[in-house]
Amino acid sequence: MKAKTAYLGMFTALAMILSYVESLFPAFYGIPGVKLGLANSMSLVMLYLIGVPGAFAVSVIRVVLSGFLFGSLFSIAYSLAGAVLSIVIMALMSRMRFFSVTGVSMCGGMAHNIGQLLVAVFLVDNLNLFYYLPVLLLSGLLTGLVVGLLSAEILKRLPDAPDSL
Repeated sequence: MKAKTAYLGMFTALAMILSYVESLFPAFYGIPGVKLGLANSMSLVMLYLIGVPGAFAVSVIRVVLSGFLFGSLFSIAYSLAGAVLSIVIMALMSRMRFFSVTGVSMCGGMAHNIGQLLVAVFLVDNLNLFYYLPVLLLSGLLTGLVVGLLSAEILKRLPDAPDSL
């Protein structure tokens, strides 16, 4: 149990650091609402090391803390919707053995953007925002690719999670 708590604390701290670094860059390649999402790599690593509860905990804690420290209540709402949908989709995809870590990450990146778009449509009550969906899906694929490659490399270099977890 102590090892699990240490993993959760360490990966949450790393996710917070990555969130801070990303907050220094307002937009990825000038596209509104698009960020690389490096902090999501910590949730993905937790998904493979500990499982869904660990990944969910790291993701939610990171979103809430980062929102209060580097964002706003609106950024928490958008990010939380994206993070929850992303973890659910990545958990499902990781159970299918034909998806690699990178493939799971790409699915999660697209799901994250869909979750954020759904919140935006709800908050501004404008279905025309769905016209932005192709841009968000493409950016989710590309950023998911980068995050997935990073996460796969991290997982290769980490020892397996202890059996006591």
